[in-house]
Amino acid sequence: MAFDMLEAMTMIAREKNIELEAVIETLEASLLAAAKKKYANTDNISFKFDRKTNELLMMATKRVTNEVNEPDVEISIEEAREIDSSADLGDEVDIYIDYEAEFGRNAIASAKQILVQKVREKERDRIYDEYIDKIGTLIAGVVQQIDKGNVIVNLGRGESLLPLKEQIPREKFRQGDRVRALIIDVQKASRGPQIILSRVNNEFVRALFALEVPEIFEKVIEIRTIAREPGERTKVAVYSSDERIDPVGACVGIKGVRVQSIVRELNNERIDIVPYSSNPEVFVTRALAPANVVTIELNEAEQKMTVVVEEDKLSLAIGRSGQNARLASKLTGWKVNIMSDVEYDNSKHMEAELLAPVGQLEGVGPKLEERLSQADISTVQKLAESSIETLTKIEGLGQKTAEALIERSKEMVEILEEEYRKKKEAERAALKEAGKDKDKLSVGDVFEDDDDYVTEEDDIPKAEEPEVVEEEENEKKEEQGKTEEDSDEKV
Repeated sequence: MAFDMLEAMTMIAREKNIELEAVIETLEASLLAAAKKKYANTDNISFKFDRKTNELLMMATKRVTNEVNEPDVEISIEEAREIDSSADLGDEVDIYIDYEAEFGRNAIASAKQILVQKVREKERDRIYDEYIDKIGTLIAGVVQQIDKGNVIVNLGRGESLLPLKEQIPREKFRQGDRVRALIIDVQKASRGPQIILSRVNNEFVRALFALEVPEIFEKVIEIRTIAREPGERTKVAVYSSDERIDPVGACVGIKGVRVQSIVRELNNERIDIVPYSSNPEVFVTRALAPANVVTIELNEAEQKMTVVVEEDKLSLAIGRSGQNARLASKLTGWKVNIMSDVEYDNSKHMEAELLAPVGQLEGVGPKLEERLSQADISTVQKLAESSIETLTKIEGLGQKTAEALIERSKEMVEILEEEYRKKKEAERAALKEAGKDKDKLSVGDVFEDDDDYVTEEDDIPKAEEPEVVEEEENEKKEEQGKTEEDSDEKV
């Protein structure tokens, strides 16, 4: 191999970011493929790279014999001794092959094509091995191309794809824009590794916080859970193992500089930072802020809770299109049912009126009623909410009986609720009718005493006569003044 060829191989290795040895191995494989087209047997062909001369030597190892029957693997004693004077029968001799002259231009062109293909495969394997370990990490690149909404991002050493479904709604990209995203998958494809990016994944938000908040990167503050509706709103629950550190304040930063940087990256997506609590009631209360929670009822078996808020804060707790309630449910892991204090009081009043002893249910005798009561199932409503597994644990109850009891109790509850609904509708109709009749006059509304009536004359105030006293006094004063003047003149 000439020196310039070695230099070319070195450049290829540097450009493709692969080892020089890998390029040499690839060249050896391509030359071996060319040799297979000429020789029937290539098992005795090998390669040796001479570091001193920077040449790749190709050789065929042949066995020394008196009579050559297979020229590809055998050599006569005379020819062998021309190569190595000490060669003897049965020895093996290495014969160097000038592959450029031996294989011809076509074979060399074929070897070159194989070399290019093998180098490309090596590069693809290198990219795959490099990025397969980076799944779940944040990466930055430059927008190279936009194709039907899908964004092709140049990562420097490879290309990646940001699909339309993994983009934040309503965000736009232009060629040359710098973009951050999360690597969510690396797939092998015929055209090379496909690196899939995402900006809607919850872990993307976590990675941004770790980038902006040193306490999270150092694991002094931990992000426990994230609930997100991309492009709209995100709730993040944070926790600090060090009581001296305020996790919310650290994430917000001075004058909100840290969280605002993340908000800008997320296309102005609103971010709520919530202090984490292992107490579900406290956690849900914080997650629903700024709405004030009045009371909470837990159903730990089904991971449900009923949250009661003030009537005027109901819309605030639920949020636009139920967004705040949905995110609070995702963040806490509980199914959250939000109602106003008025609705809650009405529901409790209805429950109190509808409660029916389990003994009223058809098929429940005194003995069965006693066993159900011992299992804390004293009402038809509780029986309707019970599971088959719970009932079959009671002595004397099989699966079919349990199924029948649950079915009948549900039917009875529906009947009671329907009767209650009709009763309330009738009460509302009666009140409405009473309100209409109240505006009408009846015999009892007529006053018997005329003094109780107010006439139009009573409504008009009497006109007061003009006062003339003041004018008369003024006239008297004037006359008195004239009399005093006359008396002065006489004196």
